[in-house]
Amino acid sequence: MSTNPPAPATDGAALLDEVEAFHRRFNIFPLEAAYVAVTLWDAHAHLLDCFDSTPRLAFLSPEPGSGKSRALEIVETLVPQPMVAVNASASALFRAVSGMEGRPTILFDEIDTVFGPKAGENEQLRGFLNAGHRRSGVMWRCVGDGSNQQVQEFPSFCGVAVAGLGSLPDTILTRSIIVRMRRRAPNERVEPFRQRIHEKEGHALRDRLAAWTQAVRHAVDGVFPELPEGVSDRPADVWEPLLAVADAAGGTWPERARAACIELVNAAKTSDKGSIGIRLLTDLRDYVFNGIDRLPTVAILDRLHSLEEAPWADMSGKPLDARGLSRMLREYMTADNAPIAARNIKAGGSVMKGYYASDLHDAWQRYCPPPAESALLPLPPLPGRSEP
Repeated sequence: MSTNPPAPATDGAALLDEVEAFHRRFNIFPLEAAYVAVTLWDAHAHLLDCFDSTPRLAFLSPEPGSGKSRALEIVETLVPQPMVAVNASASALFRAVSGMEGRPTILFDEIDTVFGPKAGENEQLRGFLNAGHRRSGVMWRCVGDGSNQQVQEFPSFCGVAVAGLGSLPDTILTRSIIVRMRRRAPNERVEPFRQRIHEKEGHALRDRLAAWTQAVRHAVDGVFPELPEGVSDRPADVWEPLLAVADAAGGTWPERARAACIELVNAAKTSDKGSIGIRLLTDLRDYVFNGIDRLPTVAILDRLHSLEEAPWADMSGKPLDARGLSRMLREYMTADNAPIAARNIKAGGSVMKGYYASDLHDAWQRYCPPPAESALLPLPPLPGRSEP
């Protein structure tokens, strides 16, 4: 009795090469690392049950016409159960995730209409995107009629890719692979995407990705890949699934994935100013004190307001004042675990309220990114201020 020979094993590295080439036909990404990351993200979406977390994929740009929506369209053809959402409510999304036969991959275009400066707060959707980053993430809602209400758990763990203008809330950015898109230069060319023609090509790749990922599930499930040095905490959560897929594919992908990880993590650190409080602490360290041991509040505010690319001269229509500075700094502690507060400073025979660098030093160490290698020269002392 004859039997058919088993189908040859899929070459994972070659398949990922094809997926990357498909993106390159229609997308211009700003970095080579972005092609690696997006390709691995497409593949990881077929293996979510193997991971403890799933990174969000964010295509962001400062201006329209930068290829964000097209990038999302190509991703749509490659991932399982794509669900295109524009202005979808959090309730609709978490019910879709918990109610569909297969977990959807949510593709959220025009995300700036939800989190942009004119959109107001949208805490429910932000909570959904944050919670669904981890397998344990759930949304709790009361379900029932009238007074007959019961608390019900809705799982929210799913793959999410977004596209939009501007930026995103920090809590989402730190859970994301960020691709900062740009308008194409005159010498950059892409192939026009024709949905009726090219969608079939993407779906064929998607089906092959689905088959390959099922074949390597045993090599990915529960595996914690080796991370590049210095990648830990939230960036590690973001990159572990992608590195696991790269290791399963083999070839040049493990090396390329780790190089892309380092490049994109460092790029995110460079562009990430952290919370407004961390931005304040960093600006105080790098541009205000910068070698000076104490300064009156009036001098601190004057120097903060003069920083051209900082928000301090226009905080919701008004410059940061002494009360606002005090309120922000009191959230942080000195080395003695006391709130940072203004103290008396003697200058030119008078006493003024101000701040000491020694009180800020512990917060600088704990919260601020490392100072730039080429530090600015210290500012000259204020007139009438005696050196210690």
